[in-house]
Amino acid sequence: MRRFVRPVSLLMMAALFSTAGLRRAAAQEPDSDQDGLSDLLEQALLNQFAPTFMVERHDCSRVPAEFARDLKTPTVKAEDGTIYGQVFPANASSGGLATAEIHFYHLWGSDCGRHGHPLDTEHVAVLVSAPSGVAESTGWKAIYWYAAAHENTVCDVSQIARASTLHAADHGARVWISAGKHASYLHERLCQAGCGADRCADMVELQPGKIVNLGEAGHPMNGSDFIAASEWPLMEKMSNTNFPPGPIARLEKLPGTDIAWYNAGRHPAQGIVAVSSSTRQVIASGAQNTTSAISSAGDSTDKAISVAQANTGNALGKNYKHTRHALGVTAKHVGKALGVT
Repeated sequence: MRRFVRPVSLLMMAALFSTAGLRRAAAQEPDSDQDGLSDLLEQALLNQFAPTFMVERHDCSRVPAEFARDLKTPTVKAEDGTIYGQVFPANASSGGLATAEIHFYHLWGSDCGRHGHPLDTEHVAVLVSAPSGVAESTGWKAIYWYAAAHENTVCDVSQIARASTLHAADHGARVWISAGKHASYLHERLCQAGCGADRCADMVELQPGKIVNLGEAGHPMNGSDFIAASEWPLMEKMSNTNFPPGPIARLEKLPGTDIAWYNAGRHPAQGIVAVSSSTRQVIASGAQNTTSAISSAGDSTDKAISVAQANTGNALGKNYKHTRHALGVTAKHVGKALGVT
């Protein structure tokens, strides 16, 4: 399996310097994964920013699983809603503040949707910051949230948003998990993407379970030797940031109520996703929308998709309505011609 290592860039060096005070304050605390952040601080951040996961009531894989400790092969111990976490110094600098990136992994016994397979490795992430020298969770704030949905596939519809958009700056975001496929979405109405295979119906809140710190690639914690297994891409996900400059720069060009596709412009109809509590306006506008301006591929077929609350006239809905109307009119005329009432 191909493996990746986060490069030590100038941005990362800046982030490391910004966390120097934090590290000195926590120097006497155990640091099992040797990333410079104490076990105590990492667990505090995992607890503070743990997302609220919405899962399908009768998901064919039930709930996220706990995996047996000290085994190199991922082996389901129990389907009990265990969530795994990872905390490490962030690659990005945040105005002299201490910054950290947190990944939350919901690991499943199987992907039992279309083209299913054993084991399923899904996650969301958050970039957090605090004034230099803060060694506890007090003072930490979320800046951005990321949700992986069919990551690195042709159906990739992963998203990124400001924490303020999700009202999740001080605590975990609410995240919707599609039935069977387990793609993560930052808004319920986005859960129809992913090449049309995803559904979020009959959703219930996952009851809080254990949050287990995985540690780092090469320095596993809590018996998580399974992270390096070739049976799943967990090592790759742990070895990369979800907050590189490109997606953040695109997001910052948008209004504060928007969620952006992480890979805007990669595929048709994967542009900007607007989430606004203050407007019901449909923002899909063809070639004149803002998507083409920020699309990394310059794909003029990208469309904005409105997911404003209570808005049943979104772009996809309108297309469906117009198509249905056209078919209905055609059927009516054909019926008359054939003498069918």
